[in-house]
Amino acid sequence: MLSPHEFATLMLVAAAPEEIDLNREEFDTLLDCQLVALEKLGSGTQRPRLTRDGDSVLRAIARKP
Repeated sequence: MLSPHEFATLMLVAAAPEEIDLNREEFDTLLDCQLVALEKLGSGTQRPRLTRDGDSVLRAIARKP
């Protein structure tokens, strides 16, 4: 189960991936769980993005009453 900080980080990746600190411990957990991935940009930098599983988690949370 994800912690509240990990859920918040997952939501931040979805809403504003350029704002995420890639050195956050929560981000490493999301990588390990394969809920996010790093996408290489043409400039050579990396940007986080949701994986299919990460998107599914957020959609499931949104449906909960």
